[in-house]
Amino acid sequence: MKAIKYTEYGPPEVLQFKEVEKPAPRDNEILIRVYATSVNYGDITARKFSNVSPGEFNMPMPLLLPARIMFGFRKPRKKILGSEFAGEIEAVGKDVKLFKKGDRVFAYRGMSMGAYAEYLCMPEDGMVAIKPANMTYEEASAVPYGGIMALSLLRKVNVQSGQKILINGASGGIGSLAVQLARYYGAEVTGVCSTPRLELVKSLGADKVIDYTKEDFTRNGEKYNLIFDILGRSSFSCCKGSLTHNGRYLLASFKMKKLFQMLGTSVIGSKKVICAWASEKSEDLIFLKELVEAGKIKSIIDRCYPLEQTAEAHRYVEKGYKKGNVVITLEHNKIRQSNITGQLEEKEENDGFNK
Repeated sequence: MKAIKYTEYGPPEVLQFKEVEKPAPRDNEILIRVYATSVNYGDITARKFSNVSPGEFNMPMPLLLPARIMFGFRKPRKKILGSEFAGEIEAVGKDVKLFKKGDRVFAYRGMSMGAYAEYLCMPEDGMVAIKPANMTYEEASAVPYGGIMALSLLRKVNVQSGQKILINGASGGIGSLAVQLARYYGAEVTGVCSTPRLELVKSLGADKVIDYTKEDFTRNGEKYNLIFDILGRSSFSCCKGSLTHNGRYLLASFKMKKLFQMLGTSVIGSKKVICAWASEKSEDLIFLKELVEAGKIKSIIDRCYPLEQTAEAHRYVEKGYKKGNVVITLEHNKIRQSNITGQLEEKEENDGFNK
């Protein structure tokens, strides 16, 4: 089968279109034919992980060494990227009960990755669920990562109807789903993003959108029950004055300083810092499917690239151009035909040489 493989860290060019062995499902696994997979923040970071400095590492410093061990110090240990995708089940192991051949699914791989390929295997009790019926494969492939992260983190602060919530980083993979989920819970949502993405965030249902290049939300006099900072770009000291009594400052990415702030505010003061990692549950993926089918959440696709142009997709995302999700598509018949053509051309070259 074809896959995008990388054997060294570096720029997008390290991503190579290669032939790799097609996996076979174990007794408790399903074999999925991948039709679409997205390019998200984790893919970009993993591709160049050896060059990620301590300052760029969006987690507490003690986790940097375990992360380098997991991903590989000098060369990547996981050679196929891609953490979320949508596709169709081609085969099931003999013990599989939850799925059958032909089921259309969407899934989240987390740090296991592997979705930049024509096929992959997953345990039936993994983060996989039937795809929303009203979404294309491309649209569905952009839901699991951001949806699971946003849903899990918002549940940790018990979002209530009528609350005022500000989401800093509202146009990204997590932020765009957080906007929609907060609206689903009945909150009044303010999204913060850059100028080119204002219309995108409005289209997601935000009640108000702030362009951070023109306005500092910490100085506008507004008070919020929750400030959800996706990438930890602001600070508690700056945001504290924008929180209501008992307000929460929620972080999806954080370092040691903010962990200490969380410990401190848990003892002193009414305003709290909440540093949290998302829980990954297949039940949450099923819930997201139900919300999509009920018309409560959607994904926005900026553009799609064929599998063989994955490096170009990474380049586009890394330059900060995207407005919505960037998706890699796999047209299996086209890939196979390309492979056959390549083999024929190689054979012709060899025959000519032998003559």
